[in-house]
Amino acid sequence: MKKFYLIDGNSYIYRAFYAVKHMSTSGGLPTNAVYGFTSMLLKVVEECRPDYLAIVFDAKGPTFRSVIYQDYKAHRPPMPAELIPQIPYIKKIVNAFNIATFEKEGYEADDLIGTIVKKISSPDIQTVIITGDKDMMQLVSERVVLLDTMKNKTTGPGEVMERFGITPGQLPDIFGLMGDKADNVPGVLGIGEKTAVALIKQFSSIENLFKNITSVKTEKLRNTLLKFKKEAEMSKKLCTIDTDAPVAGPDKIWTGGLDDFKTRESDLEKLRNIFKELEFSKFTKELTPQKKISYEQYQLIATPEALQKLTNNLKQVKEFAVDLETTGLNPLLAEIVGVAVAYEEHQAFYIPVAHCYEGAPIQLPRQLVLEELREALENDRIKKIGQNIKFDLMILKRYGINLNGVFEDVMLASYLLNPLKRNHNLEEIARDYLGHQIITYEDVTGTGRKQIGFDQVPVEQAKVYSAEDADAAFLLHNILKPRLVKEKLMDLFEQIEMPLVRVLADMEMSGIKIDKDFLRGLSDEFSERLKITRQKIYELSEGEFNIDSPKQLQVILFERLKLPVQKRTKTGFSTDSDVLAVLAPIHELPALILEYRSLAKLKSTYTDGFLELINPQTGRVHTSYNQSITATGRLSSKEPNLQNIPIRTDDGKKIRRAFIPEPGSIFISADYSQIELRILAHLSGDDVLVNAFKKGEDVHIHTAMEIFNVSADLVTTEMRRLAKTINFGIIYGMSAHGLSQELKINYEVAQEYIDHYFQKYQGVRSYLEGVIEESHRQGVVRTLFDRPRPLPDINSPNINSRNFAERTAVNSPIQGTAADIMKIAMIKIYQALNEAHLKTKMILQVHDELVFEVPPKEEKQILHLVKKEMEGCVKLKVPLKIDLGRGLNWAEMEPVKLESV
Repeated sequence: MKKFYLIDGNSYIYRAFYAVKHMSTSGGLPTNAVYGFTSMLLKVVEECRPDYLAIVFDAKGPTFRSVIYQDYKAHRPPMPAELIPQIPYIKKIVNAFNIATFEKEGYEADDLIGTIVKKISSPDIQTVIITGDKDMMQLVSERVVLLDTMKNKTTGPGEVMERFGITPGQLPDIFGLMGDKADNVPGVLGIGEKTAVALIKQFSSIENLFKNITSVKTEKLRNTLLKFKKEAEMSKKLCTIDTDAPVAGPDKIWTGGLDDFKTRESDLEKLRNIFKELEFSKFTKELTPQKKISYEQYQLIATPEALQKLTNNLKQVKEFAVDLETTGLNPLLAEIVGVAVAYEEHQAFYIPVAHCYEGAPIQLPRQLVLEELREALENDRIKKIGQNIKFDLMILKRYGINLNGVFEDVMLASYLLNPLKRNHNLEEIARDYLGHQIITYEDVTGTGRKQIGFDQVPVEQAKVYSAEDADAAFLLHNILKPRLVKEKLMDLFEQIEMPLVRVLADMEMSGIKIDKDFLRGLSDEFSERLKITRQKIYELSEGEFNIDSPKQLQVILFERLKLPVQKRTKTGFSTDSDVLAVLAPIHELPALILEYRSLAKLKSTYTDGFLELINPQTGRVHTSYNQSITATGRLSSKEPNLQNIPIRTDDGKKIRRAFIPEPGSIFISADYSQIELRILAHLSGDDVLVNAFKKGEDVHIHTAMEIFNVSADLVTTEMRRLAKTINFGIIYGMSAHGLSQELKINYEVAQEYIDHYFQKYQGVRSYLEGVIEESHRQGVVRTLFDRPRPLPDINSPNINSRNFAERTAVNSPIQGTAADIMKIAMIKIYQALNEAHLKTKMILQVHDELVFEVPPKEEKQILHLVKKEMEGCVKLKVPLKIDLGRGLNWAEMEPVKLESV
């Protein structure tokens, strides 16, 4: 389905004006609205990628509504003086972007948008109206939604129903009754939203309301309605968007066809000139065209002589990019199809070794090619560049080649420069930094059922595709490295992120053993319990139904059982976990539904899912760690996700029992103790907190002592629990409201706890206030190792967005520093294991925990080595501490005290 975006231009302008503060040229021309508008427009163009796009503006002068009611919008303040000179520049920029614009004298932007939406009625078009204006909600339908980009909130018929309990078309009736102070629409005196909604729910429309006025319950309300009948009817007209504005047809501003809205190439020269005049250096640089990648000097290596010449050249260069083409994306199963290298800009080489389609040319033997390349690949003085180079490193290691000199992964460089960006694949990075659209994998292999493997791609086509990948990585290296230097990110990149690549590659290749028999037994147990739970649900529901269908569940809960509705959704009433948790004390069925969902999730995702992911060659599962996903710097895990196994329930803990060491080995676990609180103590320098950690006190008991003003021996288990929640709540920027919900106490008591905490830990208060203040100035916070976390909403006019950004500003330096410390510890342990030639393998990393598979004879040495490296990897004002454990499965790890070893 194609996407058509309509932007409410005036709404965008005002939002930009108030969102961006105090910008002007050296000559004094205000530019904040222009800058903000352009930024938001670029975001829509780049992230939403509309097929059709238009911006609609309000025209100058009175509209037909002013004829109906002279005082319509009469109380609105005039346009701010600083905004007036910016409007022409905004329209020039839109024109240079070649985006269709519309405005019509006598009509508001709402009417033009409404008319366009009505006339574009194709079922193949999804229309998105970008606005913050609630009046536009009357336009939504199955094919039309509103998008508030400032709040990242989408509104469709379901959201209208959820908020008002009526259809979008009835909104003018509600607005007509309640009026609109912002637009000076009178409505009916004394009627607010609640009463207006109730009346329209009962009578459907204002007209029907007055036809049946005697059915209004109270005499007072009847009299009020009759007294203001004309105002109500007029107000409805004022609030109704005119969807028949005279905008289409001969000699009109719009032909009435979709072609008028097609997205077109921007006039880059015009844009550069405007941005230069406005002194927008950021946009000017972004629009400076990079030299497009040329394919002219891409060469196919098909003879031993050509291969020898290439390898001789590679041995002489300081650096080169390498890219492998394979039969699949699993580095433990995929086979090499071809190798591409690049050591000069716009010059790259492709060596096919395993293309096997009918008519494929004779290719050099794979092992011969790898042996010829071995010296260059294993030479650590020659720097290697790649995109997701961990994949290439793992593939080559399976073929007996150690890729040394791994210097730059452009994916990780891009990630450090923009940690909020969702995707750092080569296509995205090349588009961002080279201004070039690379050939995609799907371009050469196809999609869906007709997709072929890379070994079926014609060699000449594969040459251009693969050589371009290597060339692009090489070109990006030359662009991204200076940027890392400029942003002071080279230490983080070279000392933490890049060394970690090899650590993760080895961990992924090692994998972890799964007790298949235990997992199958657990799956059978869950199946039996699901069967019993399903039967109980049917008995309570007085009949069978599809438990997995929210729609059918709605009928059972809210129609058959008459349970109270908690939330509304697009499709009716919510049956999510929060709703079921509220209903569980009222009736047994919601609790059973929750149990059923939990068991079904455990079975499908974990017991059955893990069994399917066991590598047939190794008998182990091999998770994939990603360094470029989370904005905080934490690693993520997938296929399987070993960082998300539920361990708070008995059933969740059973899943961990399935993870076992190889026969004859044991597991050793090492978990950082309260690392985030220790980092808070270090960053804040709070004397009370620092001293508590230095003395080895239980910091939760210490906090309980401070908050409740009692001695240690009087701290109860409940007091410690409350203190623990408060300690971690402070790290995550929890408000009194959040704490009251977490502890199930009233707001005043929660606020009192927080106030008391900050009275005792004044250094923490000063630090957190300083972080928030600095984040508002800089728009970014950093970890102890300078990892940046941008905060685009820190100065948002939306209080919810701003509050969330402030909580992120508090938490990110702490959580990010913890992630950095863990990465440093992993690197140091990996190096120590290799230097000592130990057989122990580091096989799992889950947030603050590491798990090792250890031969018994190495146990003592490993316990001391791990403790030394994890506790000594960085120096803080407080000691880092780890908790050690040992066991024969991941769920049952006995605590280990080194004194007893």
